Amino acid sequence: MFVVIAYDVNTETAEGRRRLRKVAKICTDYGQRVQASVFECCADAATFAVVRDKLLGVVDLEKDSLRFYKMGRGYEKRIEHHGARPGYEAEGFLSF
Repeated sequence: MFVVIAYDVNTETAEGRRRLRKVAKICTDYGQRVQASVFECCADAATFAVVRDKLLGVVDLEKDSLRFYKMGRGYEKRIEHHGARPGYEAEGFLSF
């Protein structure tokens, strides 16, 4: 499954900045950063559940937001990239 993870962590406090670093680290462990707070991940359902649970265990739902976009089959045709950062091959860049 191809999943886009986007987050917005409140960094007004030291605790918020720690949460932001933890969220980014988790996302980096499982996916490819494509924007400052946006990651693309290829994962099976079990791995996605692990990532989702880890992230939900870190964020403060009163102050932060977290979004998961499950792209489904044929996601390659739904992604259009323009700009400075080069594209990458999403399939196979992670090993589980």
